[in-house]
Amino acid sequence: MLFDLRTKHDGNGKGLYSVLCLGAHADDIEIGCGGTILRLIQMFGRRVAFHWVVFSASAARKREAAAGADRFLSQAYKKTISVKNFRDSVFPYSGRRIKTCFEQLKKTCSPDLVFTHYRNDLHQDHRMISELTWNTFRDHLILEYEIPKYDGDLGAPNFFVPIDQPTCRKKIRTIVDCFATQRDKQWFSEDTFLSLMRLRGIESNAPDKYAEAFYCRKLVV
Repeated sequence: MLFDLRTKHDGNGKGLYSVLCLGAHADDIEIGCGGTILRLIQMFGRRVAFHWVVFSASAARKREAAAGADRFLSQAYKKTISVKNFRDSVFPYSGRRIKTCFEQLKKTCSPDLVFTHYRNDLHQDHRMISELTWNTFRDHLILEYEIPKYDGDLGAPNFFVPIDQPTCRKKIRTIVDCFATQRDKQWFSEDTFLSLMRLRGIESNAPDKYAEAFYCRKLVV
């Protein structure tokens, strides 16, 4: 379903498919759905426009966020990248301003597909972005991605995208290259990212062993 863009708009495959990628922090989008984004570009690059929004980044992290987005979207047909400066870790206390940002985003972007955080993510910033995504985009396909972390909040996703091994390697290499400020974090390692995709590949019987997983709470066909 995710990759069947042939019926987009005019029924003959000539419409432009709009994808909105939302991340609370620099590197969230890349970790959560980077492989799926690369697949979309590989398969339908000339027919997909990306809107990429990161809500929190310091000066150094802003440079990393821009670099990560540029690398992942380097072959995209059209891209709009926005990195905002909401204070990290206290999104619930900035809810009104972030909500205003979402309302402005809705006026400039009408996505066919939205990538956002998992609703039950235990990081408060992630949950806030997920909640506002559902509050704002009510007639859209929304897929919630997962982020491995200390909290141990990985669940049982119900939507899987097989990822081939070269794309897995490209995703992981780009993340490690672009986000130097995170390399001292215990969880930030190539084997962390690969092992999660391997596990989801097992769960989905992916032909090339790897997959990214999402939560699809509503699907209209």
